[in-house]
Amino acid sequence: MAERKAFLLRIDPRVHDALQKWADDELRSLNAQIEFILRRALAERGRLPSDDMAKRGKRET
Repeated sequence: MAERKAFLLRIDPRVHDALQKWADDELRSLNAQIEFILRRALAERGRLPSDDMAKRGKRET
């Protein structure tokens, strides 16, 4: 697996809670859920190679 980068994210508590519930519903960690959402958004806008999501275990919902 490629090296992972860590960074601090400041986020509204209500957004955090909603993301955590969504992650729980999809059996993902909060971190994995945020990365999933970001990858999907990047791919939809053509800013990420389309095969990148497949490499990371894309899971449609």
